[in-house]
Amino acid sequence: MRDLIIAGSGPAGLSAAVYASNAKLDFAVIEKLPMSGGQVLNSYDINNYLGFESADGFTLGQTFRKHAEKSGAGFINDEILSIKKIHGGFTLKCKKESYDTKTIIFATGSTPRKLGAKGEEKLIGKGVSYCATCDGNFFRNKPVAVVGGGDVALEDALYLANICSEVNLIHRRDKFRGAKYLQEKVIKNEKINILYNTEVDEIIGDNKVEKLKLKDGKELKADGVFIAVGNEANSALLGGIVETENGFIKADESCKTSCDGIFVAGDIRTKRLRQICTAVADGANAVKSVEDYFNSEG
Repeated sequence: MRDLIIAGSGPAGLSAAVYASNAKLDFAVIEKLPMSGGQVLNSYDINNYLGFESADGFTLGQTFRKHAEKSGAGFINDEILSIKKIHGGFTLKCKKESYDTKTIIFATGSTPRKLGAKGEEKLIGKGVSYCATCDGNFFRNKPVAVVGGGDVALEDALYLANICSEVNLIHRRDKFRGAKYLQEKVIKNEKINILYNTEVDEIIGDNKVEKLKLKDGKELKADGVFIAVGNEANSALLGGIVETENGFIKADESCKTSCDGIFVAGDIRTKRLRQICTAVADGANAVKSVEDYFNSEG
């Protein structure tokens, strides 16, 4: 039985791995995806992480992974299917095998929320995307739309403006929620058309996206539509085990959940700001709480 298993290898999980190594805990990181980094990998330009004036998400994610590896972290590529409480800890049943651990840090992050428009499900992968940096190149020199008003939507619009013929940025409110510096860049970009107070009713196309029907009845030509309307916590495994709030795991900065021995870090927990820096901080706080947990038991 290990002291700790860290579920997830985004910034929060990798930060926790570095701190767990320094704490000399017997631990491992279980990652579902073949590459570490989490949603950071989908960001093409990061300029608000201290020490990096400008960095692409892929490079930053790989830098985090190398740091964790150099610290001594061990990685297991597997998918957790269920959690069972046992005497002295937990059993994590995974696709490949099961693992026993005294404590768990869940750093499984979140996934993009779907828009809920007609035609969206049918055209996923056929022009409907939730990752501009992943799929934007397929729409080089073509007209596209971005739906949303936060940081991700603004970043996506700016990225796509570099490669697409036209970007229509659709936002249901009369002002953006994203960072002011991003708003300024978007407003100044001549290739980005901003549609405030606008909602998508239907995404139309047979085998691929052809156009969008807006709720005011107007239609908009688009070969691709990139949806950035928030995220949902990857917390299904913890349903019924810990307290949640709108799907996110209830925990303060100690990262302690309502279940002894289970901690959370990063986007999965209730928090005011979901950024790389806050995820990294959570990883450190979660490991400190794990240490406190063992000390209180001893």
